[in-house]
Amino acid sequence: MFVLVEMVDTVRIPPWVFDRQLNDAIAEELNKKLANKVVYNVGLCICLYDITKLEDSYIFPGDGASHTKVHFRFVVFHPFLDEILVGKIKYCSQEGVHVTMGFFDDILIPPESLQQPAKFDEAEQVWVWEYETDEGAHDLYMDQGEEIRFRVADEVFVDTSPTGPAAAATPDAPGTICEPGLGLLSWWNS
Repeated sequence: MFVLVEMVDTVRIPPWVFDRQLNDAIAEELNKKLANKVVYNVGLCICLYDITKLEDSYIFPGDGASHTKVHFRFVVFHPFLDEILVGKIKYCSQEGVHVTMGFFDDILIPPESLQQPAKFDEAEQVWVWEYETDEGAHDLYMDQGEEIRFRVADEVFVDTSPTGPAAAATPDAPGTICEPGLGLLSWWNS
C-alpha cells in the first residue's frame, strides 16, 4: 500500500531561507512541492522519508536563490494489484460503490464487481446484496460510512493535464468485492 520511491529533483531555496539548515529548507520545499500530489505512474505522494544525497548548490545570475540537485526517498500511496484493503463507503451511485481511505477518495467498485445478485436502491441511494440462504433471501445494504474490505482490481492513472503527463494526474483504483470474505466487515463478523 505504501512504498518508498527514490526520486531526484533540483530544489530552489529562496534567499530569505538561507539562515536555516540546508537539509531542513530542502525538506520543507520538497514537502511543499510533492506532498498530497499525484505523480504520474508513481502514486499519491504522502511525505518526505529522507534525503540520501545532496549535490553542489548553485546560484544563477539574476536569481538570488540556490539550486541544489537532491536525491531523496518519498513515502507514496500505491496499492498493489490484488492487494486487500479496508476503507469506508463514501457514497453509492449507479456507477457503483465509492470508497474512501480517509486520505484517498478515488476508489470505485463498479456494479459488476459487487457480490451478486446486487441491485441499486434508488430511494435510499445504496447498493443491496440479495444474499440467498436456505431460509430465503436477505437484503444486505451497503450504507454510507460502513467499513468495507475490497481487493484492488486495477490501477489507472488518468492524465488530467492539457499538456501531458508531466503536470497533473489522478489515480483511480478500481476495486472488487465479488469474492468470499470481501464486502462490508459487518457481513462477516456476525
